[in-house]
Amino acid sequence: MSDEIGKYLDGDTLALALTSGIHRVLAEQELLNRINVFPVADSDTGTNLSLSLGAALGVLGKPGEKHLGTLLAAVADTLLDSARGNSGAILAQFFQGMSDSAGEITRFTTYTFAKAVTMGNEYAHDALSKPREGTILSVIAAFAESVTHQVSIVREGTFPAVVATAVQRVEEALANTPNQLDVLRKAGVVDAGAKGFAELIAGVEVYLRDGTIEPLPDTSVTQNIEPAVDFAEADNDSRFRFCTECIVTGTDIDRRKLRESLTELGDSLVLAGTKRKAKIHIHVDEPETVFDTARRFGDLSAEKADDMHRQQHATHNDRRRFAVIVDSGADIGDADMERLDIHMVPCRIQFGDHGYLDKVSITIDEFYEELEVNPNHPTTSQPAPGDFRRQYQFLASHFDDVISINLTSAASGTYQAAVLAADRTNAPGKIHVVDSLNASLGQGQLAVLAAECAEAGLDVETTLAAVREQVPLTRTYAILSDLRYAVRGGRLPRWVKSIADFLRLNPIICTTQDGRVSLGGFMIGSHNRIERFARYIGRRLPKGPVEIGIGHAICEEDALELADYLRERVPDLGKLVVTGLGTGIGVHGGPHTLLVSVRPFTSAQDVANRVN
Repeated sequence: MSDEIGKYLDGDTLALALTSGIHRVLAEQELLNRINVFPVADSDTGTNLSLSLGAALGVLGKPGEKHLGTLLAAVADTLLDSARGNSGAILAQFFQGMSDSAGEITRFTTYTFAKAVTMGNEYAHDALSKPREGTILSVIAAFAESVTHQVSIVREGTFPAVVATAVQRVEEALANTPNQLDVLRKAGVVDAGAKGFAELIAGVEVYLRDGTIEPLPDTSVTQNIEPAVDFAEADNDSRFRFCTECIVTGTDIDRRKLRESLTELGDSLVLAGTKRKAKIHIHVDEPETVFDTARRFGDLSAEKADDMHRQQHATHNDRRRFAVIVDSGADIGDADMERLDIHMVPCRIQFGDHGYLDKVSITIDEFYEELEVNPNHPTTSQPAPGDFRRQYQFLASHFDDVISINLTSAASGTYQAAVLAADRTNAPGKIHVVDSLNASLGQGQLAVLAAECAEAGLDVETTLAAVREQVPLTRTYAILSDLRYAVRGGRLPRWVKSIADFLRLNPIICTTQDGRVSLGGFMIGSHNRIERFARYIGRRLPKGPVEIGIGHAICEEDALELADYLRERVPDLGKLVVTGLGTGIGVHGGPHTLLVSVRPFTSAQDVANRVN
């Protein structure tokens, strides 16, 4: 880089320098996850920064000449949309400050660059309701202060020299973070978000110094994934469970009032963005309270809520050799979800213009209450590939393998969304996507089997073979008491309901061996309905010991009665569970739907004995 060129930084040069820095952060994803202990030891800072910054590579890599002001505006907007986690949101706000300072200029001098990073630093600090030293904020401040100090001494300095000196100051600030936060000192690590910013600036400096772009890491090479640092859960700064995020868009968002409304709901609040678009990050126990609050200030989008407790438990469990994840179409009891650390990607539920995250921002009971009183019949939609990818990225950064068991591909695009996300995940672990050819409790039974194999320490190939053997043998049956919900949802024409009501027919829905959902028959009248449904199930049981799951749509007494009948009629019952029926079936069946899933009983110990 010539002296003349080194005195200025145009859009093309900045794009290449930032690309180099982002590549460097992506290469350190695993390390950043491993040392992540503040504010919550959920081991996801590397994943969050990779997803946040990685999205900007598309903007930076677009062909053609780049106008500096336009480029920074596009980068800031992309980072706001893609920001994940505390550090991701803070970085988005840092670049928003740089963009607002740059305005429409075509190139930076060191003086205008100093003004831009200073404003970025101010924006980053203002984004937090309670800024803490010893975090990413400290190294951002060190970078801005160093650049400003140098420019005040030598107005005509060059960018390679200025940034190289600033990198040294950033490294000093990074090394000091354990002295500023006790939680870092106890764990013997620097702050993960601060380390991520330091790597970003170091990669920028490499390009400005010699024109070399740090290479994009090769994720096809298998790496040994090291466990997260030892950490006492009592040291967690946040007492809340869900890392909750969303975007609010409007014409004139009152960010002060929005911040005041959110502050009392939880902690770790970061409010990034502008008056037209604001990104919310906060830790809470009730994500829906955040979404309801945000709706008062504009249109809501990009809602997400990650279970930090489950993430922390998973990454500090040395017994399991792989992780298990499902979409929320699977119905699994809370006890099994907690005991086995099964992760979940929520589907989306929409009542008119009001949306929810299935089983996260709306419970099963709340869903059925809303279903009965809301004039708008709900629609459900599969998780976007990005929702899957975020979870895959996190899990595959901590496990060599991840098994994803998804809703039948014959009835939903969820499985395909999972496959697309797995293909795009650039973490060292491998994602194995399994089409359950089932729904609800049937899908859940397969996931529980996989998770119990993980708990028993079995390897992923043995587990996959066992699960895939069970897929075509698992069956799901549901009896509907009222067809009006299927009619409202467009699944049945109204005349079918009229005929069924006239003839007093109760339809039975079932999954087929190839995963389709079809009509399995009818029962006439409601007399002894539950006992007759039990006889229907009994005639379709496989030989040998069986596992039965019963799901109910707010009709637990009916489910327990059905369980008693099945216990009487099934001589070789290996396992029977009763749980609430989720939205996947409930949206079409409505309240009082009963569902039964059946599979040959195979435990993790049976799988292990077969191998040995």
